[in-house]
Amino acid sequence: MSAPRFGALSDIRIIDLTQMLAGPYGTMMLADQGAEVIKVESPEGDMSRAAAGRAQAAGERKLSGYFQSIGRNKDSVVLDLKTQGGVRALKALVRDADAVVENFRPGVMDRLGLGWDVLRAINPRLVYGCLRGFGDPRTGASPYQDWPAFDVVAQAMGGIMAITGPDAATPTKVGPGVGDIIPGMMLGFGVLAAIHHARRTGEGQIVDVAMTDAVLAVCERSVWQRSFDGVLPGPEGNHHPFLCPFGMYPASDGFVTLAAHIDSFFASLCDAIDAPQLATDPDFARQDARSANRLRLIAILSDITRRFTKAELVARLGGRMPFGPVMNIAEIAEDPHFAAREMIVTVDEPGQPDATVAGVPVKMTVTPGGVRRRAPFLGEHTRVRLIEAGLTEDEIEGLIARREASGFDTNERNSE
Repeated sequence: MSAPRFGALSDIRIIDLTQMLAGPYGTMMLADQGAEVIKVESPEGDMSRAAAGRAQAAGERKLSGYFQSIGRNKDSVVLDLKTQGGVRALKALVRDADAVVENFRPGVMDRLGLGWDVLRAINPRLVYGCLRGFGDPRTGASPYQDWPAFDVVAQAMGGIMAITGPDAATPTKVGPGVGDIIPGMMLGFGVLAAIHHARRTGEGQIVDVAMTDAVLAVCERSVWQRSFDGVLPGPEGNHHPFLCPFGMYPASDGFVTLAAHIDSFFASLCDAIDAPQLATDPDFARQDARSANRLRLIAILSDITRRFTKAELVARLGGRMPFGPVMNIAEIAEDPHFAAREMIVTVDEPGQPDATVAGVPVKMTVTPGGVRRRAPFLGEHTRVRLIEAGLTEDEIEGLIARREASGFDTNERNSE
């Protein structure tokens, strides 16, 4: 049977055709809040199944760390959309869905006979979410619309790399895949907004997110700086371009961050690090003066903070002003805040030691979301979902037999 529903979105059904990180992250957010997300995969499975993170061998059930992280709370149905049977099965799934989402290149779904016009004829209230590197021509034709894109391309062309880096001459990629994750988050938001409209009006629509657009949207400061101030922002290192102190400072065993640019916070900082003279120095006493003399102040504060360990600075500064040590994942895993907030959670992995994945940051008091179950095996829910969609046992056996004849072991017979 299908898993019991939970959360604020328990009455929403999503058919998820997306792969890798961007689209699956958006549908993960919906699944974490209880949406019924049916991940439709090719017989080979999502490419992330075989990615980094203790992937099981090909021919087994393919649960990598990557896939466990963003595939949790979802079901997996295997369909070959290049076959008539696979196309018919997807149409059956779409009939009762609130949304279908995909991140193919423009035109792929049309060539499969599953384009927007076909699907909305089946389900007029359907929301059609699509995520591509440079968007869909139906919402604004880009000269780059046929270019493929991954995270690093979106970071480069969306503007975030141009303002990130250790110095003005060194653009730098942001560590996590924000060129995927930010568009995925916006896709999740857009799909949910469109479902809200469809519930009120019965009218479905296309929701289109370009990865580059989403990255640019979070670089909003660059846009207004160029317009209002006539500047071309560049990499800013680990400090703010005009607030001070507002950035990263050395400790004897690592680094900490300070945001003590407000006068009252700056006075508290100076007292806590035994440097009261800085609070009364005319060059630093006021916020505008600190901004004008920020490079000199950064150097002075750095000389002071590196005399202390991170733990000593936590004891002196924690709670007195916006402050935090720079923490790696091992430190985060041992920190009581993240334990109390359930931000590192355990998922089972049959045949392997249990794994941990990031928790759900959006907390709700009445309809809490959560990581309720591990990512699915490839094709784990094919049978039960297709039966629910109205396919007969003979039709399902035919789909499975054709895939098995092609050499793919997709585990449909192990449906829960």
